[in-house]
Amino acid sequence: MTKVLVYGCNGFMGHVICDLIKDMDQIEVAAGVDVTVPEGTPFPVYTSLKDVDTDIDVIIDFSAAAAVDAVLDFAAEKKVPLVECTTGLSPEQLSHLEDVSRKVAVLRSANMSLGINTLMKLIKDAARILSQAGFDIDIVERHHRRKLDAPSGTALALADSVNEVLEGSYTYTYDRSQRRMQRPVKEIGISAVRGGTIVGDHEVIFAGTDEVIELKHSAYSRAVFGKGAIQAAIYLADKPAGLYDMGDVIGQL
Repeated sequence: MTKVLVYGCNGFMGHVICDLIKDMDQIEVAAGVDVTVPEGTPFPVYTSLKDVDTDIDVIIDFSAAAAVDAVLDFAAEKKVPLVECTTGLSPEQLSHLEDVSRKVAVLRSANMSLGINTLMKLIKDAARILSQAGFDIDIVERHHRRKLDAPSGTALALADSVNEVLEGSYTYTYDRSQRRMQRPVKEIGISAVRGGTIVGDHEVIFAGTDEVIELKHSAYSRAVFGKGAIQAAIYLADKPAGLYDMGDVIGQL
């Protein structure tokens, strides 16, 4: 049984993760950390990491960027593997994360969804074949109207997955409105749609002569990210120090 500490257990994603784990046999929530401690919580909730006094095998952090450095330091000090799900990390925090991964196992991905990470594998195979046949590549992502950044980190990760197998030879274009020219051959167009309550759609388009291949992932609730984080925690609990991502988890399923 994997014992997990959920950092930010009373936030939206914290609740999602705890609710999902309730019905699982391989993993249990041993403790949580949050600024609020509601009555009736079936596991101990601490208001600070320094107060944690429960045996744990792995940490899931779905909190805020401002808290990440403290979580990283705690994981390094206690030698507890960490699934870091928080987005919007600064370059300094990413460097900190890499430093900690030399002492303990740390897993971080731009998107925790198992489906998105499977899509990343599929588009690599498609890019290897179709780029040689002259197919153009575009990515369209759609999110709810409240999302602040554009394009999404996942869209950029998809583009990076394609460019990785193309030896980094493609450039990214986010806006074609100010130019009057034919599309360059080695270009990946990335477009963002913001509206309504769309949880997250990502579509990778390979457009060739007289044929189009579209590979798409749609998230209908944020539970998909929680499910991925839980699978990552089960995978990471007994791993040696190192920097892991969801591709490693997918490879074990």
